[in-house]
Amino acid sequence: MTKTASGTRPTLLSDGNPQIAKAEGDAPVQAYIAAMPGWKSDLGRRLDALIGRTVLDVHKAVKWNSPFYGIKGEGWFLSFHCFTKYIKVAFFRGSSLEPVPPGVSKQKEVRYLDIREDDQLDEAQFADWVRQASRLPGERM
Repeated sequence: MTKTASGTRPTLLSDGNPQIAKAEGDAPVQAYIAAMPGWKSDLGRRLDALIGRTVLDVHKAVKWNSPFYGIKGEGWFLSFHCFTKYIKVAFFRGSSLEPVPPGVSKQKEVRYLDIREDDQLDEAQFADWVRQASRLPGERM
């Protein structure tokens, strides 16, 4: 695990999610990913790279201890969050994606993709969802 700019190691919250200060840009997202425990850090790097290759002008930030991805001035289309046994990817307008991601939400438009350690990530499908999501109106937060 890497240290923050202040030289301290990021705290892991009770569910294993890194506690990273709210900030805009790639650096805080990379700090979050580096602080993800175990196998989740490798998966976080894969997700971040897939998103960056799919949406070349992607805007990044850490908010509420989660990395967010969006289009500058247009809002956020995706975030992910560590839980004890999986990573939860949230597509903020997921109900408009084809096919719709499998995880339902209490929020009408949000859909989730839960990824566990032994799951095989379908990178082509994930990139397609990212591409579609980036073209929809973003969530203002």
